[in-house]
Amino acid sequence: MDSRTRLFCLVLLVLSCFCLSKADEVKVMVKGVTSIAKTDDNFICATLDWWPENKCDYNQCPWGKAGILNLDLKNKILTNAVKAFNPLRIRIGGSLQDQVYYKVGKFPKQCSNFEKKSDGLFGFAEGCLHMNRWDELHDLFNKTGAALTFSLNALLGRIQSDEDDTLWEGDWNQFNAKSLMKYTIRKGYKIDSYELGNELCAGGVAAKIKAQQYGKDVKKLKKLITHMYPDPATRPKILAPGGFYDEEWFKTFLQTTGPDVVDGLTHHIYNLGAGVDPTLIDKLQDPFYLSQVAQTFNDVSNTAKLFSPSSGPWVGESGGAYNSGGKTTSHTFVNGFWYLDQLGMTSTFNHKVYCRQSLIGGNYGLLNTTSFIPNPDYYGALLWHKLMGKNVLSVTHEGSPYLRTYAHCSKTSGVTVLLINMDKSTTFEVSVVDDLNMYPSGIEPIHQREEYHLTPKDGNIQSDVLLLNGTPLKLTASFDIPEMNPQLVDPTLPISVAPRSIVFATLRGFQAPACA
Repeated sequence: MDSRTRLFCLVLLVLSCFCLSKADEVKVMVKGVTSIAKTDDNFICATLDWWPENKCDYNQCPWGKAGILNLDLKNKILTNAVKAFNPLRIRIGGSLQDQVYYKVGKFPKQCSNFEKKSDGLFGFAEGCLHMNRWDELHDLFNKTGAALTFSLNALLGRIQSDEDDTLWEGDWNQFNAKSLMKYTIRKGYKIDSYELGNELCAGGVAAKIKAQQYGKDVKKLKKLITHMYPDPATRPKILAPGGFYDEEWFKTFLQTTGPDVVDGLTHHIYNLGAGVDPTLIDKLQDPFYLSQVAQTFNDVSNTAKLFSPSSGPWVGESGGAYNSGGKTTSHTFVNGFWYLDQLGMTSTFNHKVYCRQSLIGGNYGLLNTTSFIPNPDYYGALLWHKLMGKNVLSVTHEGSPYLRTYAHCSKTSGVTVLLINMDKSTTFEVSVVDDLNMYPSGIEPIHQREEYHLTPKDGNIQSDVLLLNGTPLKLTASFDIPEMNPQLVDPTLPISVAPRSIVFATLRGFQAPACA
């Protein structure tokens, strides 16, 4: 190849790069005068599930030894990953929780782990939580400062209906739960909240309870907890119903309990469909698809406000794609488009807590099921927890729908914005202004902007290695979570959000009265 040919090829290559990538200037307006919603101080939550090793979907068994009964609770990475949040909310629950007995004293006589059973709920027989395992769990929680939600078996005492074998009738038997609480209190273990049942509302999943009956049972739980924990300052909260939203069922349930019974109105979200769906990776990058679930968040928030104002809505469980998540997507960078967008979206609809399925286990764990090494969404959750305060601000822009924008008062000072760029080829040059068009004019140089740019290794959105400001996030030699330091930028310059990237930016000099 002669020199002129080489030069011609080089020009073509440069021109093709310009064609493949372009930059759009976008003005993002943050309204800092008033907040539009509030989350809990500890919005981020992750779940631990009961699934045994032989929980399988689509010819794969992705849970390994991550279930509650066989998880290595002494693993140093696990301990450090939980401790890094200081505190992390953890919910113990899931599909099999309504088949769990608590081995306290002489009850039950026989107590075994979950075994396959064709006619059992979800294909399994009853399981058992021994108190030595309960002790081991609390040893982890005490060491890491975790705030624990424990979801109780809600089917004890009930029988299946003759007319509908998915309907369970009769009153909840609180005996086993009371015995567990007695043991827990005697040992000095702290419980942040109790929840009754898993996915038993409306049509249920494998089982269901009528709304009025469930409401009566939650009132019984309230009475039990008030008796067992007489000091309101240390009394665990009550969460319910822990299932998929149905307006009529939720309304009837809350009318039955009456006010000041339920502290958190929990609902589950799996809005991406089945984990085996071949279009899952497309859904994760489609802002129009991701926005469809907003109506559910709005409806749950309105139901809580109308029928039980003391019940702040929670996402009690959400893994995105059901049946253990997507094998090639749910643990990779691209899943962060859905996950961080969910955190931003639910917070604008006044949700107090968001519980990710799962901390470890399945394809959607924040930690790798076998190595315990954090997946990309772990770091996204940790950054949210460290940067995004509880006051939610209104934020708008007139640019591409593939740029998702959220803003909160920072946990320290100023405002933190979250910018999610799902576009494959466009860089967005984002200028953040306030509703008085004053920011960033007059900002002193001392208020440098703190930026955290998240991108996948080698540009591969299905990579499970996350880059922070271009550097891979890796555990230290002692298995500690790495420090996540920002790059400091002149606040008068726009925020450059590369294609298929996520940026947190803290604006120290942003004067927002709602954050004062």
